[in-house]
Amino acid sequence: MTDFPLPGRAPAAVAVPAPGTGQGFWAGSSSAALDGDGTFVVAWRRREGVGPEDGAATVIARSEDGERLETVAILDKSRFDAMSMERPALVRTDAGRWRLYTCCATRGSKHWWIDVLEADEPEGFAEADARTVFPGDDRTAVKDPIVRRTNGGWEAWICCHPLDERDEEDRMTSAYATSADGLEWAWHGTVLSPRPGTWDARGARLTAILVDGRASYDGRATKEENWFERCGLARRLSDGHFEALGDEPVADVRYLDVVPLTGGGYRTYYEARLPDDSHELRTELIPA
Repeated sequence: MTDFPLPGRAPAAVAVPAPGTGQGFWAGSSSAALDGDGTFVVAWRRREGVGPEDGAATVIARSEDGERLETVAILDKSRFDAMSMERPALVRTDAGRWRLYTCCATRGSKHWWIDVLEADEPEGFAEADARTVFPGDDRTAVKDPIVRRTNGGWEAWICCHPLDERDEEDRMTSAYATSADGLEWAWHGTVLSPRPGTWDARGARLTAILVDGRASYDGRATKEENWFERCGLARRLSDGHFEALGDEPVADVRYLDVVPLTGGGYRTYYEARLPDDSHELRTELIPA
C-alpha cells in the first residue's frame, strides 16, 4: 500500500476554487472518468453554505488535461427537489453512453437518496431524466456512491448513515451492491465499518477502489469532526469486505478519487480544506 496514489505525491493544481469563504463553501467530492479520446470528464459537488436554503449543485465538466475544467452542465438541487447534494458517480457504459449517479438530500430530514441520469454525452445530463436507483428508507440514508462496470455487470459501494438515533445520523459505514444493468440493485451488506477507539471510530466511507483491491476511505473519530474527515487506506479481502490499514490517517483531505491513466500512472482529485474552512477541488498527476 506504500505506493498508493496519495495526495502529495506530485504538485497539486486547483481544479476548482472554493465558491466562497467560510464553512460550507465547498468545491469537491468529485468523480472523474476518461472519455474515449483520453480526455477527462469530471463531475463534482458545489455547495454554498450549510443551511437548508443554501445553494448546492452537481457540476459536470470536460477537460483536455484534467486540470483546466470547462463546465458543460449544472444540475441544481432544485431540479431534484433536494435540500442539498453530495458526491456523484460518473460511469461510461459498454455502449459508450454516460451515466451520472447523483446524491440528493431529502428536505426536512437526514435522509439521502441516489438517482441516475443517462445521456449520449455529458452535456446531455442537463436535460436527461432522473430515475431513483438507491432510495434508502426510514432507517438508512444512502449517499456518496462509487459505481463501476465489471465483466459480468455493475458494482457499487454506498456510504450509509443510520437514522435510528436522533442527532446521531452522522455515523457512516460502507455497503456493497451489485447489478446486472446498473439500475436494479441487490444489496450485500456492510463491507467497511468504523473501528472503536481509533481515528475512524465514528465513520468509514470508501472513496476510491483500484482494480487490485487497494482502496482509500474517509474517516473521523467524533461527531464534532463531521465535515473534517481525513483519508485512510484499506484493502479488499477475498470475501469482499475491506480491512482498514494503519492506526492513523494518511492525508488531511477527503473524497479522494483516483483515475488510472491508459499510459500508466494516475490522476487524483480530492477536496482540500482551507484555513477559513472553505474547500477547493485539487488534482495531481502521478507518473507511472
